Amino acid sequence: MSSFYVTTPIYYVNDVPHLGHAYTSIVADALARYHRTLGESVWFLTGTDEHGQKIEEAAQQRRLRPLELADRVVARFRETWASLEISHDDFIRTTEERHERVVLDLWRRMHERGDLSLGEYEDWYCVGCEAFYTEGQLVDGRCPVHEKTVTRVKEASYFFALSRYQQPLLRYYEEHPEFILPENRRNEVVSFVRSGLRDLSVSRTTFRWGIPVPGDPAHVIYVWIDALANYVSALGGPDGDLYRRFWPANVHLIGKDILRFHAVYWPAMLMSAGLPLPQRIFAHGWWNVSGKKISKSLPATRVSPTAIAEEVSSDALRYFLLREVPLGQDGDFSYEGLIARINADLANDLGNLVNRSLAMVAEYVGGVVPETNEAGALESVARDVAARAGRAWRDLAPHRALEATFELVRATNKYIVENEPWVLHKDPARHGRLRCVLYDVLEAIRWIAEMIDPAMPSAARKLRLALGIGADVAPRWPDSWGTLASGLETVRIAPLFPRIDRDRQLELLTKWLPPESAQAATHPVPSEAATGAPAAGTPVTIDEFRRLDLRVAQVLAAEPVPGTDRLLKLTVDIGSESREVVAGIATRYRPQDLVGKRVVFLANLKPTKIRGVRSEGMILAAGDPEVLALTGLDGDVPPGTKIR
Repeated sequence: MSSFYVTTPIYYVNDVPHLGHAYTSIVADALARYHRTLGESVWFLTGTDEHGQKIEEAAQQRRLRPLELADRVVARFRETWASLEISHDDFIRTTEERHERVVLDLWRRMHERGDLSLGEYEDWYCVGCEAFYTEGQLVDGRCPVHEKTVTRVKEASYFFALSRYQQPLLRYYEEHPEFILPENRRNEVVSFVRSGLRDLSVSRTTFRWGIPVPGDPAHVIYVWIDALANYVSALGGPDGDLYRRFWPANVHLIGKDILRFHAVYWPAMLMSAGLPLPQRIFAHGWWNVSGKKISKSLPATRVSPTAIAEEVSSDALRYFLLREVPLGQDGDFSYEGLIARINADLANDLGNLVNRSLAMVAEYVGGVVPETNEAGALESVARDVAARAGRAWRDLAPHRALEATFELVRATNKYIVENEPWVLHKDPARHGRLRCVLYDVLEAIRWIAEMIDPAMPSAARKLRLALGIGADVAPRWPDSWGTLASGLETVRIAPLFPRIDRDRQLELLTKWLPPESAQAATHPVPSEAATGAPAAGTPVTIDEFRRLDLRVAQVLAAEPVPGTDRLLKLTVDIGSESREVVAGIATRYRPQDLVGKRVVFLANLKPTKIRGVRSEGMILAAGDPEVLALTGLDGDVPPGTKIR
């Protein structure tokens, strides 16, 4: 049986879990879950980094012993991971005896290799990074990562002969181009190493909270040797059974700010200790909030993953973070973007598919999976989607995996519209075709359930329950069409992802945002209360109707809005000028088919930004996304003509 070992960095215990911590752990969890669906032996490690000057100082500020602070924060991490369904197999703490034993063994191996020696060190030290910087590495005299003041430190120190490993590292990078990903991060590391490596200070005498150096207890082992060793100590060290099964790690998943430690120091230490190197180090980007880096000093950037999960489900948050931004790139988090993604993908597309399908099965075939002898029309789509989604998971591209998966969601919705089960039901002679259509739909939902399991495990369980399979059946990546057993009793379930209406949006934003931010929050489409417009179905006067500037518009150009599935950016001629408008019609219209069309256009809608694109008006269309049609004109009417 093949194995898969994935790790997160171990998190500092001087702070509570925030969105950045959650993102790394959610990605690692999704990778672990995907490989479990393949039947592989998986080990998923996370944990906490509890030693070092930063922890010691944070504990002193709270009038606690360092271990007391660590215990409190570790409890918060465990609670957060449980709320987000993080399925780690182990949670390592650097204060555990099993970890200290392996750190000391690593030190001994490096010492026996002749790579450790005692000397004196002086340079600029950042407590936040637990690292020294040269004058040239500082930015305006501050830490290049935290942008905080650094301290000039001079002290006795043990040194690791990092300079000896400059050429071995460069050779390894060249021979293993997949070792550091994405490619731009690999290039950064190669450039750094080529510029020359200095021997690394690997002990401290200015604080006591750490693992003492063997034979010289005045020194504490450098926290990054201590921390990095967790990937091996959690496996029991080089003599452990788990080590023999899972080392070297398949993926160390980390944030880009700690790439140098993982891609330079860690492999050099392993070379010194005579141990194999991990297969891949993947550095993901940062999530900013409203363009600003997450910071304790900026309350508006402190996004609580547990608070979001409590309100909209952990699945919704997981899907948004995995789907919104390609792994490796920076992302900008907004609550409005989260809500838009929930409503569009999860409520409209997936949720409606499940609700309407189960309702038809209950009404038309007695609530059981029907039997059919006809070939499945959705099989080829499902197989293509599953193959591409699987490759994307293996390539560490969750956003592409989910993009592919939702192609099957949309294809199944389209299949329902095209085959009209509600019409087939009325004709007894066509009930055989009805059973075939409904079976295809249910089988497609089964495939969807298995493919969303890495990202949305709770929703996947609910789908298996709804199909009569059972919520506790272990997920398996789908590869065989038609294995959903006929006769299974389906179960009507509550909506997977209820649509978040405008009142609920305001309620959530008030809870999630600081007061000043909540008051200033804007929404993609104004509510009736905000615009003064009457509610749907309320009679309007002729004067109210005349407020609408409805015109004929001709589409001049059309293109997809990057990063979205259903939005198009259109350039339209409205007679007096051309305008750009964002329209949610990509599921029904290809951009090239729209050019030249004449449509009804609302010209005096207040401009807004949708996914970063300024939209100056609205194209009128009829129907839901699956049966949507543009409002046309009976006659060759020139652009700009008023509609009365």
